[in-house]
Amino acid sequence: MAFSFVAFFNPGEPILFPDITYSFYKVYANLYGLSYQTVPLDDEFNIPMEPFHAANGGVIIPNPNAPTAKAVPVDFIRSVLENNLERAVIIDEAYIDFGGESAVRLVAEYPNLLVIQTLSKSRSLAGLRVGIALGSEELIEGLERVKNSFNSYTLDRLALSGAIAAFQDEDYFQEATQKVIRTREMTMTQLRELGCKVLDSKANFVFITHPAVPAKQLLEELRAEGILVRYFAQPRIDNYLRVSIGTDEDMERFIQTFQMIISRHVNE
Repeated sequence: MAFSFVAFFNPGEPILFPDITYSFYKVYANLYGLSYQTVPLDDEFNIPMEPFHAANGGVIIPNPNAPTAKAVPVDFIRSVLENNLERAVIIDEAYIDFGGESAVRLVAEYPNLLVIQTLSKSRSLAGLRVGIALGSEELIEGLERVKNSFNSYTLDRLALSGAIAAFQDEDYFQEATQKVIRTREMTMTQLRELGCKVLDSKANFVFITHPAVPAKQLLEELRAEGILVRYFAQPRIDNYLRVSIGTDEDMERFIQTFQMIISRHVNE
């Protein structure tokens, strides 16, 4: 992703990306002296389409987004591409394999589209730090030029061998991702039964809030029980928690503990 900021974006025009998303987009923009403009999510944390049709120096859309876990359809991405034919459009698909609709099939139609994925999530290879980029020959050549200028030894043979093996073992990949999806859907149902608002998730985590207990308090009480979740102290999402999906046993313990905490506060 960092290479893309160097290779494709114009310092004289603002990059567009959602206001609630990965924090490192702003970090990379500042690091490389690029201006940016954030596009506010709507009240339900959906990414709006029209603002990405405005003049810009490039577009980044995470799909699914983080920490909201919400996804956009391919038709949404096609519309953004049609209105940005002279600008690079990057689709960050780190969590796409957990239920989203990939934009890879649009690469052949749009030479300005770069789709970025990682093997750290659905392929379970976070320790190897392998990512892939799919795009036109011109875009890939631009990435190679930047990479070889200052960071030409990012992947060793072990990482490459592990990545190839992961793609070859399609049966295990499907089994693992479907298991996460099933556990996620079960967890979402249980959380809603406990009174939570749970955003529709296409990732390996869920984004939740509860009307009876502030998220910061839930964070602290879950931590006291040995359960760690993510909390974001920023406007609009400071009453939400991001909960990663673990094994069925992990999530059973989480739900039982969560229910105990909620019951304690409701009955006070």
